[in-house]
Amino acid sequence: MTNKILLTSFDCWEAHHTSNASDDLMTAMAQQDLFAAWHDKLFLLRKLPVDFQLAPQYVIAQMDVLQPDLVICCGMAEHRSLLTVESTGRHKTDALSTAVAVDRLVKRLEFTEVSHDAGTFVCNHLYYAVLKYIRDRGLNCRCLFVHVPVLNEMNLAPVLKDFLAILHFSQQASRKQ
Repeated sequence: MTNKILLTSFDCWEAHHTSNASDDLMTAMAQQDLFAAWHDKLFLLRKLPVDFQLAPQYVIAQMDVLQPDLVICCGMAEHRSLLTVESTGRHKTDALSTAVAVDRLVKRLEFTEVSHDAGTFVCNHLYYAVLKYIRDRGLNCRCLFVHVPVLNEMNLAPVLKDFLAILHFSQQASRKQ
């Protein structure tokens, strides 16, 4: 198994934003050469439009091309102080949970918690759409959504450390699938 990972981030959506924390995380990881461990197995889909229709279309189109074993979608959580791993994506009365053992994942992390509410905006919509696509097509793929707090000098190092641990754990879990 090649164990391909698709990693996504969003673009800005509010006039007062100069960047999106999810994409800032990708930039910081690239600047510190933290993607090197994955060589040709990690594929980035950066600066997704914050659009209910386009974001899922772009991610699902990349999934069709790459056929990843793992998709990790990242979004900004402007009012959260920790990384949050979302357990569930929702649409109306339907809820789909990730196949990743989020409680076990977060137990060993210092700057991350589990969230059972991905919100009502595009992040939740994207998560639900990808989980539904995986389920409906019977794909051998896992998906995780991680909300990233606004990054600063104080939280950058622990966020990077925990996010790398999330990548490693999720990759190992998808190998056992």
